[in-house]
Amino acid sequence: MKPLTIEALEICLKETEDTIRTADDHFLQQPISYLQSNIAEFFFVDSPDFDHIHVDSLALEVDDIFKTYMVLFGLQGKKKEGDVIRQFIEEKVQNQLLGLSISFSDNEGFWEINMPLDSIEGFEETMPIQDVLQLLNGILGDLDELRASK
Repeated sequence: MKPLTIEALEICLKETEDTIRTADDHFLQQPISYLQSNIAEFFFVDSPDFDHIHVDSLALEVDDIFKTYMVLFGLQGKKKEGDVIRQFIEEKVQNQLLGLSISFSDNEGFWEINMPLDSIEGFEETMPIQDVLQLLNGILGDLDELRASK
């Protein structure tokens, strides 16, 4: 798989969604555990590669209550794909469903998905942020291929 192109990674405050700063390539080498140390923040990630896998937007954060790593994203698709999407994600998170939320927005025409990262095979909190994003891009690419085959 080719490296993920990251157009922008914004570090934002959860409470207001205001951007604190934009990350550079050096910041992408920081471990994802940055979010544990800065729990009031989240990352908003933009990549042209997301268009190819029908991901509308992507954010990474640590859940305030359970202290688990979470990815939140919009997935373009149809309502009838719900069972395929849910089954795929439940398998990827190894049925560790704490924090998992999958809902379809009729108004927007896409799936709103909150998915825990801690139990995903290959995820470690010592990983650089860039590697976590690459892992997620691969998983979401697999989901896109599965949806296309159905």
